[in-house]
Amino acid sequence: MPRLSVWAVRLSLLYLLAGFTIGALLLINKGTGWNPGIWGWFPLHREFLLYGWMGQFAMGVGYWAFPRYRGNHRGNPALAVAAIVLLNLGLLLAALTAWRAWPAAFWGQAAKALAALAFAVYSWPRIKPIGV
Repeated sequence: MPRLSVWAVRLSLLYLLAGFTIGALLLINKGTGWNPGIWGWFPLHREFLLYGWMGQFAMGVGYWAFPRYRGNHRGNPALAVAAIVLLNLGLLLAALTAWRAWPAAFWGQAAKALAALAFAVYSWPRIKPIGV
C-alpha cells in the first residue's frame, strides 16, 4: 500500500474516533441533559464522520486501488497529496469554527471542495474501461 494511502487511512481512523467520541457525548447529553451547549458540536460531529472519516478513507483507498498506468506507476501524486492536505485543512477550519459563524468557515468549505476537485482531477485519467 502506498505511503499516501497509509496516511490517509490512518487519519480517517482518527476522525472516526473523534466523530464517535463527539457522538457519544451528544447521546449522553440527550439522555441526561448535563450540558445543553454540547449540541453546538453536532456540525463538527457530522464533518468529522462524513468528510474526515468517509471522504478521506475513500481518497486513500482510491489512490491505492485505481488502476495504474502502463509501467506500474500512479502518475504524479502532487494532486493527490494536495487533496489530502486541503481536506485536512478544511476539517481543521471546520473544527475551529464549529462554535461560531466565523468567516473562516467559508474557507474551510472551500478547501474541502478544492480537495474533492484535486482528487477528481488526479484520478480521472486512472479511471478507464476494462481491457484498455
